[in-house]
Amino acid sequence: MSNKLRDLDKMIDVSQSSEAMPVLFVGHGSPMNAIEDNDVVRMWGRVGSEIPKPRAILCVSAHWETRGTRVTAMEKPRTIHDFGGFPRELFDVQYPAPGSMQLAQETHDVIQLAEVYFDHSEWGLDHGCWSVLNKMFPAADVPVVQISLDVGMTPQQHFALARELAALRRRGVLIFGSGNMVHNLRRIALPAGSTEGFNTRYGLDWALEANMVFKELIDAGRFDHLADYKSLGRAVQLAVPTPEHYLPMLYTLALKDDDDGISYFNDYALAGSLTMTSMMIDKQK
Repeated sequence: MSNKLRDLDKMIDVSQSSEAMPVLFVGHGSPMNAIEDNDVVRMWGRVGSEIPKPRAILCVSAHWETRGTRVTAMEKPRTIHDFGGFPRELFDVQYPAPGSMQLAQETHDVIQLAEVYFDHSEWGLDHGCWSVLNKMFPAADVPVVQISLDVGMTPQQHFALARELAALRRRGVLIFGSGNMVHNLRRIALPAGSTEGFNTRYGLDWALEANMVFKELIDAGRFDHLADYKSLGRAVQLAVPTPEHYLPMLYTLALKDDDDGISYFNDYALAGSLTMTSMMIDKQK
């Protein structure tokens, strides 16, 4: 361990977390979940109420891609409405969680594989982050930091970088990835007669196949295969046309310890080409 990390360990009060925090991957789906009451968001609320309250949250969202790796480092991150075509009610939602310069610094210091840059003003909390936390921790009383996805990294490099975040779990930090295992908005399809629109529980054959492949590899611990997802066949290629919604899942899996178990929730497809499948990684009881 470097002197820098030894000094950091002395500085941080780890007494708030006697065990490693759980790690989450959340299929976030539509931004409308932030203002709707449905099965998906009720489960988010249940998860938030059942896990230990974190000292702080580190979010890896599909919606912050950068050149290089960045972390938000402001006292009051703004709520970013990074979408269009939705009702005014959604744009009025604010998630006023504080930031955490301490967690930004910790994140910077535990990562050795890449230079980490502080973002003091450009970003904030995008909808991949706040639309979930708005239901999971509605009081907005837990500090939140986002870490970006470096578009210049391979999936294998993202996985390796994510492993370096493991120490934060033992410091009371909830790390959660927000994306979707299967995410192809160009292939949205609804069965004839559907009246529920985007919330229709329905999956095209290739979407269901890809989701099954992902879960089988997760359960078998074949995370190397998941990082090499482009070799997994046509169904997976349709499921992951671009990597940004898939990579947060790799960040979550990289943080699994040998004595952790994996449990799934919201495990179903919506609108044909999107799966909400989410998972919690936590110590086996």
